[in-house]
Amino acid sequence: MRRFLIAACVVAVVFPSAAQKRPFTFEDMMKLKRVEEPVVSPDGKWVLFAAVDVDLTANTKTPHVWVVPLDTHVSQKRGDPSTTLRAGVGHPAKAGSSAPQDDGTTGGGKREIISDQDAERLRWAPDGKRFAFVSTKEGGSQIWIADFDGATGTVTGKRRLTHIATEADGELWSPDGKNILFVSNVYPECDGAPAEEAACNGQKLKQSKESKVSAQIFTHLLYRHWNAYKEGRRSHLFVIAIGVCGDDRRRALLDRTAEGGCLHTSPRDLTAGDHDAPPFHLGGQDMYAFSPDGQEICFTSNHDEDQATSTNNDLFTVPVNGGPAKNITADNKAGDETPLYSPDGKYIAYRAQARAGYESDRWRLMLYDRKAAEKKDLTDDFEQWVGSFAWSPDSKAIYFSSEHLRHQIIYAVETSSKVTTEKGKAEFLRRAIVGGFNDDLAVSPDGKTLAFTRMSVTAPNEIYEADVRGDGCPARTGDVDRGQENCSLNKEWLLTSLNEQLLSQTDMSSAEAFGFTGAHGDWVEGSLVKPPNFDLNKKYPMKFLIHGGPQQAWGDDWSYRWNPELFAADGYVVIMINFHGSTGYGQKFIDAINGDWGGAPFEDLMKGLDYAEQQYPFIDKDRECALGASYGGYMVNWILGHTNRFKCLVSHDGMFNTESQWGTTEELWFPEREFKGTPYTNRELYRKWSPHLFATNFKTPTLVVHGQLDYRLDVSAGFQLFTTLQRMGVPSKMLYFRDEGHWVLKPQNSQLWYKTVNEWVDRWVKK
Repeated sequence: MRRFLIAACVVAVVFPSAAQKRPFTFEDMMKLKRVEEPVVSPDGKWVLFAAVDVDLTANTKTPHVWVVPLDTHVSQKRGDPSTTLRAGVGHPAKAGSSAPQDDGTTGGGKREIISDQDAERLRWAPDGKRFAFVSTKEGGSQIWIADFDGATGTVTGKRRLTHIATEADGELWSPDGKNILFVSNVYPECDGAPAEEAACNGQKLKQSKESKVSAQIFTHLLYRHWNAYKEGRRSHLFVIAIGVCGDDRRRALLDRTAEGGCLHTSPRDLTAGDHDAPPFHLGGQDMYAFSPDGQEICFTSNHDEDQATSTNNDLFTVPVNGGPAKNITADNKAGDETPLYSPDGKYIAYRAQARAGYESDRWRLMLYDRKAAEKKDLTDDFEQWVGSFAWSPDSKAIYFSSEHLRHQIIYAVETSSKVTTEKGKAEFLRRAIVGGFNDDLAVSPDGKTLAFTRMSVTAPNEIYEADVRGDGCPARTGDVDRGQENCSLNKEWLLTSLNEQLLSQTDMSSAEAFGFTGAHGDWVEGSLVKPPNFDLNKKYPMKFLIHGGPQQAWGDDWSYRWNPELFAADGYVVIMINFHGSTGYGQKFIDAINGDWGGAPFEDLMKGLDYAEQQYPFIDKDRECALGASYGGYMVNWILGHTNRFKCLVSHDGMFNTESQWGTTEELWFPEREFKGTPYTNRELYRKWSPHLFATNFKTPTLVVHGQLDYRLDVSAGFQLFTTLQRMGVPSKMLYFRDEGHWVLKPQNSQLWYKTVNEWVDRWVKK
C-alpha cells in the first residue's frame, strides 16, 4: 500500500460527545445550506458563492449570495490519507480511513450579502466592482447586476439586466468588460435583426401559452429530453452590451433606454440556426467561454443530423461582433466540450472523448493551439476521467479534478514540460496536489491559491483553498508514481463551515472502504456505513445500495437523494459496491459492463455481499434489503429474477423490458452502445439481459418508484414491473410521482420518498 504523507495544521475544537449526539434526520438534511461553486474576485481578496436554503413547509429551494475573504486560512482536522491514491490495481484501500473533515471552526468574515431575493450563478465583472447573477425575482429567469464594495465586502445596489421573453441563464462577463454572454431557449425560425428576433420569440411564446391546443408535431428524434419536451425551441448564446453612461460614478446598462442619454441595444444571437448551442448537459463546467480579449467565444454544439444517436459534440469559435462560426474539432467524431481559453490567448483547453457514440468513454484533457490549429492530449496515459479544470494565470499549468477510487483528486498538469517514463515515452508532467472529494475549481489572480468545493459522506459541500505552489505527488497515470511514495500533498485550509453547527449534533460515521476479488478476478472496492450508537456486539439489518449510471460510483461524497447516512440513521448497516462499470478504477473496468449488464456487475454485487457478511459479524444476513435507482433499479429488477437472498427490494426508475425501453428512451446512443445495436439488429443481447423475461422467478416483496416526467427511463417501465408483480402475486407497492422526472427533487416529494422507502424496508427486515 503506497501512501501520501500529508502535513496539516490542527486547531482544538470541542464537539458534543457521542452520547450527546442524535441520529441524522430528513429534517436535518433539509436545514443544511447547499453550498455552490466558489468564484474568486479579480483582486483575489474575496470569494463569492451561492448557498441554497430549503423551506420544507413552503416546498421551495432558494439560493442566496454569500461572500468570504479568500485568505481566511482556517485549518481543519485531517483523516488518514491512505485512501487518497492507490499505487497499483488490486491493492485495497485501508478500511476506516476517510477524506479530511471540517473541524467546525467558522470561516472568518463569511456572511450573506443578498438575502432578499433568489440569486445564483455568480460571475464577477473584470473590474471587481460588480458581479452578475441569475434571479427569478420578477418572473422567469433573468440576468441581474449587483454593485460590490470591495473594501467592505458588501452589495450596494442591484438591478435587472435582461428582459428577454424566453428567459436568460448561464451568464459570463467578457474579459474586456464590454459584454455579457448568456443562454436562452429560443425558436430557431426567429432569425433576423436583434429587435426582430426578440419580437418573434416573444410572439411565438405568447401564442404557445395562450393556445387551447396542446398537441405537438415531431419531425425528428430527441423531441424530449430527460424531463421536458423541446417544443420546437433551441438553446442559443446571446451577447448583450454593457457600459458606462454619463459620468463614471453612475453606471447604466445598455439593454434598455436609461437616463443620461444611453443608447438602446438588444441581445444579439451568436449561434443562430436549428441547433442547440450549448447542448443539454447535467451541470458541471460551462460549455462555452470568452477569449481573453473578449472578441471571440468558443462554444459547444452538435450538428449531426440524428442527435438521438450522436455524442459528437464539437467546438466552434465565432467573433463576438458577428461572423460565421468555425468548427475546430471536426476531425473528432466523438465528444468535445467545455472549452477554456488560456489567459495568454494562445490555447483552448477542453475535454474530449475518442470513441463515437459512447458517452462513457474516457474524458481526456486536450490543448488546441489557436495559431497552429494543432491539438495535443495532455492526459494520454492518464487512466481516469478528467472533470472540471482551470488554468493557472501564467498559462503554464492546468488544474483538474478526477475520480480516483472513492475520491475526486485535484491534479496539476504542466502544459509544456514533459517527463520520460520508464518505457522511454515522453509525457506531460502531472501531479496530484489535493486529496478528498473535490470539484468546482477556481484559481486566484496571483496564481498562488486554488479555491474549490469539497464534500464527504458525512458532510455536504464547503469551500476550501489550497496553496498550489507545493510539489504535490507525481501521478502520471492517476496513481502515485513508483519510487515517489513519500510525497506530500499541498497545504490547504477550510474557508466556510455553514453546516458544522448542525452536523456536530448528529451521530454519523464515515464510509469504511473494503476490497475483495470480484468478477474476472479483478479487485473490486466497496464501502460500509455504520448506524448511530453502533455496538460491535449487536446484530444489525442491512440496506444494500446499488448505484446508477451504470458508469458512476459510490464515493466519499454527499447526496441529498440517496444519502447513506440517512439510510443508516434508523439502525441499519449500509453496504455499497463499485461493481464493474463504475468510474474511478480505469477505463477497462468501466468498459467491462458493455453488453454484460447482468453478468460481471451482478457477480461483483453478490461476492461483495458475501465478503461483507463474512468480515462484519454485526451484519444480520437474514435481514437484508437491496435498493437501487436508474441502473441500480435495473439491477434490482435483475436480482428479483435471479436470487431470493434479500427480504425486500426497492426499484426506482429501473429498466424492466430492454426492448420496449429502447423505443421509449430519448438518448438512443446509450442503449445502442450498451447492448451493441438495436433490438432489430441484436435482439439476442437485449433479451439476454432483460429482467422481464425472468418474471416466473419473482418472489421478493418489491417497492416500485417512478416519475411521470422521466424520459430517460420511461414511466411505462415502472408500470410494467408493478403490473407483473401484482399478477404474479408478489407483495408489492408503487410510489408514483406525476411531477418528478428521473430524480425526486421537490422537498416534500423527497420527504415522502424517504418515508415510503424506509417504511417498506422496516416492514420486511426490522424486528
